[in-house]
Amino acid sequence: MMKFVMPAILIGISIAVFFVLTNPIYNEIASLRVQVASYDEALNNSKMLENERDKLTAKYNSIDPDNLLKLRRLLPENIDNIRLILEIEQIASPYGMVLKDVKYSTTNDKDNTKSAPSGILGTVQGGGVAQSPRKDYGVWDLEFSTVGTYNNFLNFTRDLENNLRMVDISSVQFSSAGSGAGSSVPEAYKYNFSIKTYWLKN
Repeated sequence: MMKFVMPAILIGISIAVFFVLTNPIYNEIASLRVQVASYDEALNNSKMLENERDKLTAKYNSIDPDNLLKLRRLLPENIDNIRLILEIEQIASPYGMVLKDVKYSTTNDKDNTKSAPSGILGTVQGGGVAQSPRKDYGVWDLEFSTVGTYNNFLNFTRDLENNLRMVDISSVQFSSAGSGAGSSVPEAYKYNFSIKTYWLKN
């Protein structure tokens, strides 16, 4: 009988030692293996992202700098409203048309609303209206008036639409500015422009 009792006691002691000492260590090792696998996966993902970043960087660097500059002018990364107003003034200048009554507001980002210098461009009013931020681009509304002959108006409008900066003419209203009865000078008109331009959000 004693011969059977001793092995049973030894087996019981072994089982107790396993649960008290060995099992916690085993569980800890298993937990560490899971963590190592998780870190390996994160490292692999990080390497994949780095590779993609390097590919995109190489692609970006391969683009002609002149084309990049044109793209930035076509759709800038900020409103850059003053530059656009100055560009429009430059387009109108050869036709003797001066910008007046300049008003503008951003329709997609109220924090970027600014006013242009009134000393250069006349009376300017700025205001912002917040809209849904779901779009990746902002819309900037600009209004101004100018005076010129009908032919100069056509030329100015053509040059404005062909300008590198993306511009949509929303509306044009005009009225006679007068030129004097019997005058050989072509009649001038006052034109009120409403235009939209766009910019990329960061």
